[in-house]
Amino acid sequence: MLMIGKQLTEEQRLTRALSDIIGSTDYADMPGILMLGAMEIVEHGARGVTTAATNGLDTWFSRKFVGDLNDAELRFLILHESYHVVYRHLTTYTAMYELDPQCANMACDYVINIKLFDYDAQTAKRGFITMPKVGLMDVKYRGMDSAEVFKLLREEKDQQQQPGQPGQPGQGQGTGQPAPGKPAPGQVGEHGGMDQHDWEGAQSMTEGEKKEIDRQVDEALRQGALLASKVGSGGSRQFDALLQCKIDWREVLREFVSTTCTGSDYSTWRRPNRRFIGMNIYLPSGVSEAVGELVIAIDTSGSIGGKELQIFLSEVRGICEAVKPSAVRILYWDTEVCRAEYYAQEELDKLVTSTKPAGGGGTIVECVPAYMTKHSIKPQAVVVITDGYLGGGWGTWNSPVLWCVVNNKSAKPDVGKAVHMDFEY
Repeated sequence: MLMIGKQLTEEQRLTRALSDIIGSTDYADMPGILMLGAMEIVEHGARGVTTAATNGLDTWFSRKFVGDLNDAELRFLILHESYHVVYRHLTTYTAMYELDPQCANMACDYVINIKLFDYDAQTAKRGFITMPKVGLMDVKYRGMDSAEVFKLLREEKDQQQQPGQPGQPGQGQGTGQPAPGKPAPGQVGEHGGMDQHDWEGAQSMTEGEKKEIDRQVDEALRQGALLASKVGSGGSRQFDALLQCKIDWREVLREFVSTTCTGSDYSTWRRPNRRFIGMNIYLPSGVSEAVGELVIAIDTSGSIGGKELQIFLSEVRGICEAVKPSAVRILYWDTEVCRAEYYAQEELDKLVTSTKPAGGGGTIVECVPAYMTKHSIKPQAVVVITDGYLGGGWGTWNSPVLWCVVNNKSAKPDVGKAVHMDFEY
């Protein structure tokens, strides 16, 4: 038993902070997430940790840094690291890290911190968490995801690197003074943000390990949502979008494939086999519900923000989990196919965590069938995921095409079949 007046060790403070969060009805959706991975106090500088660090599952806290924080700041830090796990930052945004590690780290931190700040302001116990002074905060990033913030930081950085524009991304331009709500010069470290992100550690995980983390996070979020609905305030509603896809792809694709594609899984007399009609022999034709190779063409034009892309990738995961196609070819497109990726069936589990979206220009879907023709791609079917705001027509397709149109009921493709999905965010 701890004695009153006795100074707690950093390990004891960490345990108490975790207990405080778990016991708070305002954070009733967090216990499962907080129990994932390991949380450990390390000596200052060990593993390169000078504040806190995570690899997307495990978390390390500098003893010195924790000792300098008050209880509300420590609770904020714990939740900050846990949000990196919830949003799979270290596996989702690898491409950003490879392009600019500092801006990638800062973008993830900006998004998390404004979410925590805004959520705390809505709770009954406002001030339960407080951002440490070295944290990054700017209200202009409210409502954005990490990819959107990263793009803005990169643009700002490019401007600052021009003659007469000193400074770091996220700071005042050309004045050496911090912009409103941003850290003073010197507070943004080499890695960016108030914590270190162990991207290399995350990438060293096997695909099986990443898949298991995804499963554990999904399960923890679902359990948290259920618990919050019973005993809490409802928790942070922002996690709802991460729980599941919006479309029952098993039913949609089963119907689509059975009505547009032929095979030999079972027979039907409704369409006699034409190969034998000339010989006055009537045999049933084959109809297949098995799904072969799919092309999933994802709209990454300028009208698609990070939230829409997150929705799109949730639906891709739903397709892969529901029907297990023999292979999936991802085509990211705007006015052209900006990136093509191929996944064999045994690789589908890693698709969402390893994919690297590309694009950002206009919206010309005709580029997709043109690309497929050029590269002799002949899938069993094509699924186009888009907001339907096209700059041209709907294209000419040599394969059955299914359109998943998000938040645009006015979009009515003149070819193929369309399924509309409304999403609030």
